[in-house]
Amino acid sequence: MKSLKLYFSLLLSVVMVAVATPVSAKDNGDDKQPTENTDENTDEVSSDDIPLGELAMRYDKDGNMYRDNEVFQKEFEKDGTTGALEGFIKNSGFAKFGGDKKIAEDKDPLTNPVDWRCAVMLLISFVLLYLAIVKKFEPLLLMPIAFGMLLTNLPGADMYHADLFAGGHVDWGSFAGGGAGLLDYLYLGVKLGIYPCLIFIGVGAITDFGPLIANPKSLLLGAAAQVGIFATFIGALAFGFDYWQAGSIGIIGGADGPTAIYITSKLAPELLGPIAVAAYSYMALVPVIQPPIMKMLTTDAERKIEMKQLRTVSQKEKIIFPIVITVVIALLLPSAAPLIGCLMFGNLMKECGVTERLSKTVQNELMNIVTIFLGISGGATATANNFLNEKTLSILVLGVTAFALGSACGVLLAKFMNLFTKDKINPLIGSAGVSAVPMAARVSQTVGQKYNPGNFLLMHAMGPNVAGVIGSAVAAGILLSFLG
Repeated sequence: MKSLKLYFSLLLSVVMVAVATPVSAKDNGDDKQPTENTDENTDEVSSDDIPLGELAMRYDKDGNMYRDNEVFQKEFEKDGTTGALEGFIKNSGFAKFGGDKKIAEDKDPLTNPVDWRCAVMLLISFVLLYLAIVKKFEPLLLMPIAFGMLLTNLPGADMYHADLFAGGHVDWGSFAGGGAGLLDYLYLGVKLGIYPCLIFIGVGAITDFGPLIANPKSLLLGAAAQVGIFATFIGALAFGFDYWQAGSIGIIGGADGPTAIYITSKLAPELLGPIAVAAYSYMALVPVIQPPIMKMLTTDAERKIEMKQLRTVSQKEKIIFPIVITVVIALLLPSAAPLIGCLMFGNLMKECGVTERLSKTVQNELMNIVTIFLGISGGATATANNFLNEKTLSILVLGVTAFALGSACGVLLAKFMNLFTKDKINPLIGSAGVSAVPMAARVSQTVGQKYNPGNFLLMHAMGPNVAGVIGSAVAAGILLSFLG
């Protein structure tokens, strides 16, 4: 008899853990107080559809919520062990696969029965994890993005709710009432523009603007690479996207993941998942995408051009530069101030010489922490409804087009500048005008040395490369000023 009671107690504990989490209130978006299963409400909601843990919730005379053990035990005895186990199975994530497609399309796929698309999203997350871990494609960001995609598409996990951010607004009531999941809270850093700006502080702290200061002409190459952003903006409109979505897609051409996430969270948050994946995937594919474009647009003689060694830049110049750039751009284009200001603040901490401890913290601990949050919350937006549609394929095509155009425009402007300058520019460094720092500069160096082993283009390419970071932030500010 004692063993039977022990067995029953253990079984009851398992069932209590499985069904204690209230889900009905979240699914219905209703904050009403639970009521007893009387004849008045049995026509609207059957007690068979309410978890036992929720049936046991009661309110005292002061309105405070508490759990009633006697009610729970009574409902459990009424339901029986078999019914409780059926409820356990029904509430599992496995039971949600293959559910009603109409419900899956109309409601949040994490809290309702889902169709095959959720399984497809899980497979896509596995592929991205493979690319990040095995192939080492931008692993520091692609891996968190892929895992965020994995978490958000697990049926029943209830960690991210797209409806809390519908219409570009935040449903603060759900956050205050406990109706939000973990990824909802993390996503606030993206929605409010916090993570991208913090990343820019870190980028500024690890960036040397010396090559740009030593050769100001390279700023033009960085600006030319942003042509791909605005050309793709026009192309996205032709594909049927609205102005705000087109602006978010075009910014992929800057090859700047934080900027792409920042702009998309402001203009078209429903596209954040596919745009984040596209932006960081193409950044990882810089060594694959750029060399064919560089070779196609240049001759053997142009690739062999050797450039003069850059002059030494003084510390005073490096200190004044971020201050001047912040003031000029912020006054000229206030909407770009958050990104430019954070970028230059990070660089000033690095160059001023009196905040070494802060600079190291920003470069390492802060940047690593924010990278994790940015990646996993960005990936969380890649739900089945937002990702598996015809728009995603268009975004991937337009994104690689934007990136290719940006690289090509930088090369072509360098060729054009050679018509008027005495000191020739190797056109290969023009492709580094996209802001994939320092990968794009390394590609220019690698391709250049294939044709002239004695050629060292890395520092020359860093000029347009860091100019591209500034250029992408300015382009983002222009889009926000017109569309924000």
